[in-house]
Amino acid sequence: MEIKSPYLLFLGNAPDALAAKTSIGVAQWRPEKCVGQLRLKGCNADSGFPDMSVKQAVAKGAKTMIVGTVNRGGVISKDWIKVLTAALDAGLDLASGLHNKLSDVPELAAAAKRNGRKLHDVRHPDREFPIATGIKRPGKRVLTVGTDCSIGKMYTSLALEAAMKSLGLKATFRATGQTGILIAGRGWSIDAIVSDFVAGAVETIAPANAPDHWDVVEGQGSLFHASYAGVTMALIHGAQADALVMCHEPGRPHMRGLPHYKLPDLQTCIDVNVAHARLTNKKAKCVGISLNTSKMTAKAAERAIKSTADKYGLPCVDPSRTGVAAIAAQLAKIK
Repeated sequence: MEIKSPYLLFLGNAPDALAAKTSIGVAQWRPEKCVGQLRLKGCNADSGFPDMSVKQAVAKGAKTMIVGTVNRGGVISKDWIKVLTAALDAGLDLASGLHNKLSDVPELAAAAKRNGRKLHDVRHPDREFPIATGIKRPGKRVLTVGTDCSIGKMYTSLALEAAMKSLGLKATFRATGQTGILIAGRGWSIDAIVSDFVAGAVETIAPANAPDHWDVVEGQGSLFHASYAGVTMALIHGAQADALVMCHEPGRPHMRGLPHYKLPDLQTCIDVNVAHARLTNKKAKCVGISLNTSKMTAKAAERAIKSTADKYGLPCVDPSRTGVAAIAAQLAKIK
């Protein structure tokens, strides 16, 4: 799916920044696509863009309202229906990453139909996908993988795209999750695709391209997570990656949601991911490690980054503290 920009960011009545992380993420990574934000009474989040009404956003050229907030259960709140309907009536499309589909809300479906507008439910692909072939295709690809889920793969991928472009490389972020799709304006939510077709869907996300072009594929899950290893495996095979970047959070006590599973040893995780990547690209290798040190002090983070680089002989970064230029430089060397 492809979402038209510019965007009006809907933060609703988000109680805090975390609840509005999708809108805030779009504002951070694609500010050139945003014209403003719309907040309801009680909203305690702020994307940094000016507050405006639907009418004001349309006058500024907005094409789509991004429903960039979540609530308990991931549903479309009744408190939002009036303003979402008004957006459709004003000529905007709607895009949402919630579990609850926009198209399943009668008022929104009716408003979209009478106005000829689109409802983008990015968690729910609107097409069929081919079965993967594993046939070698031109272009280069880097995939972020991790020791666990929710560990920084999307953030690392977006930071890599920006850093690679700053070096003069041709690079495109390829989204595989709902927030990434809303940031990029296109992509497929991999966790909503039937398992037999996930690798094929990834082949369509990162298709054949110019030999000097890099696709930066957003990773999902972890090969070592008992709940989500399947989607990670399919991503690895479909991406046919030339390079992997390992994402890790030092000190995380166990796999997310699985207190009975410890995080894997970092070297073991690198070796296993590379081994599986070589099924579809025999030259695949790990080119760097991205740490999430958000829970550490600045000094502790600095020590962790240096010691990890020394131990594994790979560039090690924290995208939010150091940037990812060291890894981008390694990718620039791959011919």
